[in-house]
Amino acid sequence: MFACQQDGTSGIMFGIENMRELLTDERAAMEAYKREFIEFMVESDVLKFGDFTLKSGRKSPFFMNAGAYVTGEQLHRLGLYYAQAINDNFGLDFDVVFGPAYKGIPLAVVTAIALQELYGKEVKYCCNRKEVKDHGADAGDLLGAELHDGDRVVMVEDVTTSGKSIDETYPILKGAADVEVKGLIVSLNRMEVGKGGVKTAQKEVQEKYGFPVASIVSMAEVTELLYNHEVQGEVVIDDTLKAALDAYYEQYGAKEA
Repeated sequence: MFACQQDGTSGIMFGIENMRELLTDERAAMEAYKREFIEFMVESDVLKFGDFTLKSGRKSPFFMNAGAYVTGEQLHRLGLYYAQAINDNFGLDFDVVFGPAYKGIPLAVVTAIALQELYGKEVKYCCNRKEVKDHGADAGDLLGAELHDGDRVVMVEDVTTSGKSIDETYPILKGAADVEVKGLIVSLNRMEVGKGGVKTAQKEVQEKYGFPVASIVSMAEVTELLYNHEVQGEVVIDDTLKAALDAYYEQYGAKEA
């Protein structure tokens, strides 16, 4: 695999050292974009800490709301992060970006734009409608590109807490055409138990539907970066909040990732 050097130096050793440097550079770049994304969520007021009641009824010390990305710059950056995460986790061998309504609609659009910008990859976007449109040339329950048998689809969501939105939209996808779902990417892995009470919702979705699920960052990475770390001049997670997070995950943390 590696050629030997003419000066007698082992080409294998030379190749391994180069590979180590390359892997180190790639890991550093990946960690950098994760750090940027975590701070970006806080700066955009998307990731918030305090006392929140989730749809599940759980009392949570943090909450993520992708609907708070509202400016052109924020949406542009968001698309770039999603495009990079998709490339890192699934590659670029797909045709359509699908976003479940409603928050997945802008995610699908900005991700499709960013894939073209970053990688020159031309993909279509598609989303479902919450209410079926019964008139016009685009009548039906889908918005955007028409799906065809054999289309390879990557799904994008903000966060998967219970898997409910995938349970709702996956049958719509498969009902529209015999598509292949290459994977689901979300902003944040909350790392808490899903419906089964043992594994994360992401893991449950992956096992139920048979496609990979990945996140840009996990709550473990968020906590590690933001604990006693300042963003915009303020410490985000102090000792009190860290204790609340620890207690939350003691109760709701997944036993299996």
